[in-house]
Amino acid sequence: MSDDPIPEPTENLSLEPLSRAIGERYLTYALSTIMNRALPDARDGLKPVHRRILYAMRELRLAPNGPFRKSAKISGDVMGNYHPHGDSAIYDAMARLAQDFAMRYPLVDGQGNFGNIDGDSPAAPRYTEARLASPGEALMVGLAEDSVEFRPSYDGTLTEPVVLPAAFPNLLCNGSSGIAVGMATNIPPHNLHEVVDACLHLIKTPDARDETLLNFVQGPDFPTGGVLVEDAETLREVYRTGRGSLRLRARWQQEDLGRGTWQIVVTEIPYQVQKSRLIERLAELIQTRKLPVLADVRDESAEDVRIVLEPRTRSVDPAQLMGALFKASDLEIRFGVNMNVLLDGRVPKVCSLKEMLRAFLDHRRDVLLRRSQFRLGKIASRLEVLDGYIIAFLNLDRVIEIIRYDDDPKAGLLAENWAAPGDPAPIHLTEVQAEAILNMRLRALRRLEEIELRAERDALLAEQSELVALVADEGLQWTRIKEELREVRDRFGKSAPGGARRTDISARVDVQPLDMDSMIEREPVTVILSQMGWIRALKGHQPLDAEVKFRDGDGPFMSLHAETTDKLMLFGSNGRFYTLNAHELPGGRGLGEPVRLLVDLPNDAAIVDLFPWREGRKYLIASRPGDGFIVNAGDILAQTKSGKQVLNGEALLCRKVEGDHVACVGQNRKMLVFALSELPEMARGKGVRLQKFKDGGLSDAICLTLAEGLRWRESGGRTRTEPDLTEWLGKRATAGRMAPRGFPRDNRFDPV
Repeated sequence: MSDDPIPEPTENLSLEPLSRAIGERYLTYALSTIMNRALPDARDGLKPVHRRILYAMRELRLAPNGPFRKSAKISGDVMGNYHPHGDSAIYDAMARLAQDFAMRYPLVDGQGNFGNIDGDSPAAPRYTEARLASPGEALMVGLAEDSVEFRPSYDGTLTEPVVLPAAFPNLLCNGSSGIAVGMATNIPPHNLHEVVDACLHLIKTPDARDETLLNFVQGPDFPTGGVLVEDAETLREVYRTGRGSLRLRARWQQEDLGRGTWQIVVTEIPYQVQKSRLIERLAELIQTRKLPVLADVRDESAEDVRIVLEPRTRSVDPAQLMGALFKASDLEIRFGVNMNVLLDGRVPKVCSLKEMLRAFLDHRRDVLLRRSQFRLGKIASRLEVLDGYIIAFLNLDRVIEIIRYDDDPKAGLLAENWAAPGDPAPIHLTEVQAEAILNMRLRALRRLEEIELRAERDALLAEQSELVALVADEGLQWTRIKEELREVRDRFGKSAPGGARRTDISARVDVQPLDMDSMIEREPVTVILSQMGWIRALKGHQPLDAEVKFRDGDGPFMSLHAETTDKLMLFGSNGRFYTLNAHELPGGRGLGEPVRLLVDLPNDAAIVDLFPWREGRKYLIASRPGDGFIVNAGDILAQTKSGKQVLNGEALLCRKVEGDHVACVGQNRKMLVFALSELPEMARGKGVRLQKFKDGGLSDAICLTLAEGLRWRESGGRTRTEPDLTEWLGKRATAGRMAPRGFPRDNRFDPV
């Protein structure tokens, strides 16, 4: 660290606390992100980059009926003139505006590869071309009529619109999404026809409630279609609060193949789901046998979406199969709604449906007033010129004489009194009128007829009168706005190509869940687990002591007989139980797979036991220090790969509960037999002390029937029986007595 003294404040250097300096600068960054990048404007529904792209394309005269231009040219103009950011970000934003699977009403008409629903990226901008689409052009109608404010561009050389006039409510029609600092937005697209109908109703009834507006706006209308599975109450709450979650499903149908066979065809997938990843996920479900009822998946898509799903058996119910697929894949998604927008381009707020429509309508009224004032100014200027033309027509010979013989024709025209003889009030031309007369071509003199001039003046006066009345009367303003909205609705609504609703809305129908176990063919298997934790399942019940090939340095750990319908319980030394489905285990042709890939068993945790789960059975579990309890089979079944914590402490054993007593032996070779009833039944915990140890811990424990005594297998293969266990009977947690003569030296029960 430097020992240099802190410099004194000077004219160019100021001192302030680090926390305040960082806080102020981060706040500036956060506001910049919110205002200029992430959140859309409630008036035109656009972010600055999208607004600048459309405006730049307008400046390039890329009309919908005009020629295409290279995307590289467009993104270059946007970057150089209005948006000082990376060209790749600008091109990606423009490409999204052209994607019909991302935008309900594309604002850009693209030519070339602009990406697809599979998730493929657009081609390089030097290969693709673009122009404005009709909806994009409609957002800028009236832009040349001072309908919105303009501001200087980033370098001050040009001007750009603060907001676009927006002939239709683009924010709701196309939706928007973005992540800012401390806030985000995610607005679904809607049907333009329905949104305009809601606007018309709100104009008619300004105090309409959000619930009433939902009579017109049914709900989101996604460009990829699908089925929205939500009830009316959920939709009302989402549009009232501006937040919520909506369930969107793929559209599917059953195709009959004859002879009782059938297949399912998915024709529409949820919004923003990449088809290629969806296919991969469905194939993974088949490969891992997590959905054994599904036999095959094929992508037969061309211009449209067509995903074919083949069932393994025709006895399964199609609705149940799709219900299982909805849970296991992105054939069903949750669309999180967060209608966070910028009101008036300045204030971020989570808005209801009514607030968003009101922001748009107020903006359209401002646009109408600005356009009307602009037109009134143009009319006034034109009327002034027309009056001058009429004076010139009535005095044509004198005008020609002044222009021909005066040294300064303009001054002569201005000084001349053009009043008729006998008229006491003088009439003089204005500078604008004189300049217009002087700039008039000679060929126009023959067209300068009084009747035409007066007809044009009368028409302008009538239009001026209408505009003055329009500006003064709010009712007339809303009437004009309704007419404009109806024109937009007729142009892009339900009767227009692509304007019909694509997403159906239906109430949720509960389908009986598919019983996966009943779909699995019941076959015997032999499960083999190696010392290094590799597991596999051989077909049939093979001899448990049969020779099996292992990897170098590995060997057998345990083997058991099971069936493909069984759930196998793996007990780890960390006290957690893990569930394995027998039908999902790797086959016996190879050397298996590491069990730690199938469950999240830590590397430092050893495998204590592996056994088939049986409903209603009870198990004795104990830790190495000698604590334990009885647990029911239902309490050890895990639903996730991470397992279920049952025993607190380092687990040692898990034994099936049988008989009426428990025999345990410690590392000190002392054995204790006590009544099974002394052990509590618990779902999770440390348990109680089984046996008291002066040093060391528990070595093994087993459940037995006292009347039958204790039997174990000796090293020579003979069976040893201790019929009378009275000597070792005692209370739980006592020390016990030395084990019977001939008890195995490893201090472990080896029941026969």
